[in-house]
Amino acid sequence: MADYVLSCCSTADVTEDFLKSKNIAHVCFHYYMDDKPFVDDLFKSRTPEEFYGAMVDGVMTRTSQVNADEYYNYFKKFMDEGKDIVHVTLSGGISGAINSAKIAEEQIKEEYPDRKIYVFDSCSASAGYGLIMDKLAELRDGGESIDDIVDFLEKNLQRQNTWFFTTDLTFFIRGGRISKVSGWFGTALNICPLLNVNSEGKLIPRQKCRGKKNVKKAALNQVLELIENGTDYNGKIFITHSVCLDDAREMADLLESALPNLAEPIKIFDIGPTIGAHTGPGTVAIGFWGAEKTL
Repeated sequence: MADYVLSCCSTADVTEDFLKSKNIAHVCFHYYMDDKPFVDDLFKSRTPEEFYGAMVDGVMTRTSQVNADEYYNYFKKFMDEGKDIVHVTLSGGISGAINSAKIAEEQIKEEYPDRKIYVFDSCSASAGYGLIMDKLAELRDGGESIDDIVDFLEKNLQRQNTWFFTTDLTFFIRGGRISKVSGWFGTALNICPLLNVNSEGKLIPRQKCRGKKNVKKAALNQVLELIENGTDYNGKIFITHSVCLDDAREMADLLESALPNLAEPIKIFDIGPTIGAHTGPGTVAIGFWGAEKTL
């Protein structure tokens, strides 16, 4: 068994059962609904339908990252168990969690100078973030050392591509990511934006498509243009969604038809409360390995 721990934040948007099956530890973000605090516990305490339903009913949501003290206490328990750590955080372009984790990393290094702890910025979120953790678990289970894991992350993080589309602008408008005027016209014209996470880990709008059919076609074209080895791609793809399983499943079907050599059927998970508090329902994210990201 490896003498190190692979760790992530709950914002990797996979299930607790999946993380347990891969022997990946996780630390939970926090969120608020009308100022009532909750833990982003991978939908253990409430279902996606309950969470997103409350948003639709007008409940106001906001999120809170893991602070430095929480990270320190979280990391320390593994050190006390004799385990070194590789922790990958939510994108620094989306959250300041990486800064808190880095503060805790330095504290741990001072207290345990002979041990190893590495904190990496995923430069990703949701489906792509989960895919990174899956790959690290695969490498660890294949016998790779902690130094091999670090080397892989240093060389390959920018090859992880994550693309999003949404079919509901309501919460992008509410959160100020789209102006009310643009949102009104976008809704009237049935605009579905296609976005990706760039090399700085920021969410960038790339295309404006009219309707679900067109945005799914645009997403498919982007994946096929960027994915490693084109239609010969033999890696994995993860998809996450916010209570729009039919859209996620249709997107998966399109990808599986175009990519016959996938390592396994595409896994579909729910977008968790932290990311979902900002996107609202109707969002689909696609994570895959491909061309190195650029601005």
